[in-house]
Amino acid sequence: MLQLQRDVSLREFNTFGLPATARYVATIDSEAALLEALAMPELRGLPRLVLGGGSNVVLTRDFDGVVLRMAIRARERLADDAHARYVRGGAGEVWHDFVDWTLSQDCPGLENLALIPGTLGAAPIQNIGAYGLELAERFAELRALDTTTGEFVTLTRETCAFGYRDSLFKREPGRYIIVAVTLRLPQPWQAVTGYADVSRTLAEAGIDAPHARQIFNAVADIRRRKLPDPMELGNAGSFFKNPVVDAATFAALRERFPQAVGYAQPDGTSKVAAGWLIDQCGWRGKSLGKAGVHERQALVLVNRGGASGADIVALARAIQASVHERFGITLEPEPLVL
Repeated sequence: MLQLQRDVSLREFNTFGLPATARYVATIDSEAALLEALAMPELRGLPRLVLGGGSNVVLTRDFDGVVLRMAIRARERLADDAHARYVRGGAGEVWHDFVDWTLSQDCPGLENLALIPGTLGAAPIQNIGAYGLELAERFAELRALDTTTGEFVTLTRETCAFGYRDSLFKREPGRYIIVAVTLRLPQPWQAVTGYADVSRTLAEAGIDAPHARQIFNAVADIRRRKLPDPMELGNAGSFFKNPVVDAATFAALRERFPQAVGYAQPDGTSKVAAGWLIDQCGWRGKSLGKAGVHERQALVLVNRGGASGADIVALARAIQASVHERFGITLEPEPLVL
């Protein structure tokens, strides 16, 4: 049965720990519950906000609508074929726990994405990625409710139109509510260890030919060293995307700043390390009011205690202004700012 609450604090439902109240919160633990919520007369016509783990949102005000908290839990190993193993999970599955489970099912392939906060249903929206891998590379299809038709649909990788931290769901916000995701894990499995931090961590442990669980552990260890635990210090992980620039722009940047950090892309562009840009502007470890930049990772904005969404946004804008003034590059936030 649908769980519906009124006048609910959202502080515990966002990893920044920002204060906000929703008029209604509906906990969605099945497709039937989702349909029930959308059909309720008191909710019809209200603004909707779909929340998974709340790890990619900045709440700047109360929400005078209904928050749909996705809590659909399911894990299933599907049939394999000659080239891949397939797994499916409900939108409310905690991402890191789901990755851990796939390894226990002898289905490697997601280990580089260990410890990314959030839920399985939110992962395609952002096309999450880390340490040399993006979700799109392991994606098969998803099931979602198309709110324009009221019908459940299956969307393929091509339909989802994935890009760097981008997807169809960002271009048509609110249209689709994801309820389940199916992932395609290639076989034979091949380790992805080209990312410098991963290869260095494995080498320090004396591991020359790692198996998937060792990469999973290495990635989790790197993230714990570099990034603050949201349970201890409110944050939403990396706050800015790494800006992608053309070859000429990156060459000009390197000419002015020989130490500039960038990564060549297959299409000839370069992805500039946003953390390096912010660091060079002197923001690491600094604060603006009750919002700050983490001491170990300049990409992470944190709630020092009692910060509001407006505080986080003010800090983000100040950083953007500094980076643009010094480098002529515009930083784009990753989280949704409500």
